Amino acid sequence: MNLLQDSLLELIRRTSAEIPEDVHRAILAALERERKGTIAESAMKIIDRNIALAKNKSQPICQDTGSIIFYIAGPVGLDQIAFEAAAKEAVKVATKKGYLRQNSVDSLTGKNDGTNVGPGSPTLHFHQHRSPEVAVRLILKGGGCENVGAQYSLPNEKLKANRDLDGCRKAILDAVLQAQGKGCGPGILGVCIGGDRATGYEHSKQQLLRRLDDTNPNPDLDRLEKDIVETANKLGIGPMGFGGQTTLLGAKIGVLNRLPASYFVSVSYMCWAYRRQGVSLAPDGGIAAWLY
Repeated sequence: MNLLQDSLLELIRRTSAEIPEDVHRAILAALERERKGTIAESAMKIIDRNIALAKNKSQPICQDTGSIIFYIAGPVGLDQIAFEAAAKEAVKVATKKGYLRQNSVDSLTGKNDGTNVGPGSPTLHFHQHRSPEVAVRLILKGGGCENVGAQYSLPNEKLKANRDLDGCRKAILDAVLQAQGKGCGPGILGVCIGGDRATGYEHSKQQLLRRLDDTNPNPDLDRLEKDIVETANKLGIGPMGFGGQTTLLGAKIGVLNRLPASYFVSVSYMCWAYRRQGVSLAPDGGIAAWLY
């Protein structure tokens, strides 16, 4: 096994088995916030125990290890073909070792070849930058939370949502309300305002690469992010829909230019098993540093 493939295998293992520290801190804060003796508190305690067991045993946090989505930022000249080949081999080995469930099926036949490699699996997004660094981020996004994602076209008469930030707020909160704890809440939202139907959804998933404790550089969006979390947590949906004070752990909102005829709000929902990790690679393909 070459060093790059070995590094990507360790990235997959750690992403599958270990929650990032910023997410774990948010979960522990949510546990403290829930009323003692409630089903919500019990659900958060089970989640915390699950996190500890997965890390100690180096086993997947959730049986649904999800869609495998790589984000690679590298310099001009990075051999993307070789990188993709190494990533696919790492996915095959990770599946054989049990870090990933045999989770990718042919959409027409339902056949599962047991490798997790096929059209669209894994998904790799490459981005060139001037820095010599190669940074690789990975999201494992479960099917349950993917199912409760939503996209709105504004204006929306039913929600009384116009083409402004208040209209975006109404659409985002409606997505939370419609989920009703499905998708293994408490959840984290990645949102994109603008773009087209495809780029909006893709940009909303990129928001999930941000840390939960970061600050949006756009003051209006920063206020909206905080307001969405605060308001959602007053809806009484709670962990797994059992009621309580923790419906969302975070909301991250980005924006893309749009056509005058379109105004989309795209919402990607992430479950509490927020499997997101990243590495900076050394020139030889080894791991130089962890990014989260």
